[in-house]
Amino acid sequence: MSSPHLRRAIELAAEARAAGNPPFGSLLVGPGGAVLAEERNTSVTDDDITAHPELKLARWAARTLTPEVAAGTTMFTSCQPCGMCVGAIERSGLGHVVFALSTEQLNAVKPGGGFAPVPQEGPSLLEEATAVVAGYYR
Repeated sequence: MSSPHLRRAIELAAEARAAGNPPFGSLLVGPGGAVLAEERNTSVTDDDITAHPELKLARWAARTLTPEVAAGTTMFTSCQPCGMCVGAIERSGLGHVVFALSTEQLNAVKPGGGFAPVPQEGPSLLEEATAVVAGYYR
């Protein structure tokens, strides 16, 4: 897919890299095709490992857009969003994501192939944990 929005996301990634940050950029396009917001990765300059452009746009959308408008948006991003960002995108109600570089392709150009997975275990204490959550989601 050739897209001026994807090209802009890649330009934003280059701007992030030039500023000393990881090379990732994203923009959010509204239902009518207008660019609503743009972000660059600022995780180094903000000293914040969560300062990914996708996460920043999802937060902005959740604060700013109605659920109906958010559902009609498309995020264009230079790389496939990580798990943290996917969670934020889902919770913010954004409608669609288009990326230029997949996680697999990104990891292929990273020395060492990306981040090591963190072992997880569970579920545990099912009844106690369920009691706290039960009835919250309706």
